[in-house]
Amino acid sequence: MAAITAADVNKLRTMTGAGMMDCKKALTEADGDFEAARDILRKQGQKIADKRSDNETSEGFVAVAVSEDGTTGKLVALACETESVAKVANFRELVQRILDAAVRINATSKEEVLAAKEEDGLTIQEHITDLMGKIGEKLDLTYATLTAEKVASYIHSDNKKGVLVGLKNVGDADTAAVGRDVAMQIVAMKPVAVDKDGVDSAVTEREIEIGKEQARAEGKPEAMLEKIAQGKLNKFYKENTLLNQEFVKDSSMTIAQLLDKTSKGMTVTDFKRVAIGA
Repeated sequence: MAAITAADVNKLRTMTGAGMMDCKKALTEADGDFEAARDILRKQGQKIADKRSDNETSEGFVAVAVSEDGTTGKLVALACETESVAKVANFRELVQRILDAAVRINATSKEEVLAAKEEDGLTIQEHITDLMGKIGEKLDLTYATLTAEKVASYIHSDNKKGVLVGLKNVGDADTAAVGRDVAMQIVAMKPVAVDKDGVDSAVTEREIEIGKEQARAEGKPEAMLEKIAQGKLNKFYKENTLLNQEFVKDSSMTIAQLLDKTSKGMTVTDFKRVAIGA
């Protein structure tokens, strides 16, 4: 059995960022083999991931990056179980590492991000698992990317909500202010789609049925139910589709009117909203 010194423990701790006692235990189990000890620590992270897989992750941190030409945005949200973990340096450093990797490989999916290899030979998934072993909490990654003529972004003050919004027909307009306003609208008002054409047909059918049932409960004639339900559906579109929503900063205009006022014909092509714990 190899003698494990304080210097050995310190070295492994520097290599992995794991706690002192965990490092000592791993080195002892690995009989002083540093690579084997690293594998033991990694497996410890996987055990924690498996054990806590059903735990709720309502805290975390969101980060966003938009390309220099403003046409592509990437957003990552790493969720954890407690607020204290969301504030520690190595957690936020991991969020930045994930975002950097997504930008570097121009990832189109969460799976691509998780599979991205870092200079140390580990994948992003392995880095996440490693940190789970160190902090003892479940971590959950959400990833979104968006490409458009112009992409605007916004992260809410709590760092738990973020938005990417794609604009087109921007012309010569400075989109920074209006893009931020629209992104803030998306965070606050949680639209389900850009316009009514983007609403899932199942949602539309459900809203019509709810409208009919409400009208029926109010004693309205059967012959009037369809018309009443359509009216309620239109109200649903107005309240829940981005372009038809009233602008939260000025209720005299809709988001569609705000954009058109900024630059004739400007509109939203798509948006991605990510929220941790909501």
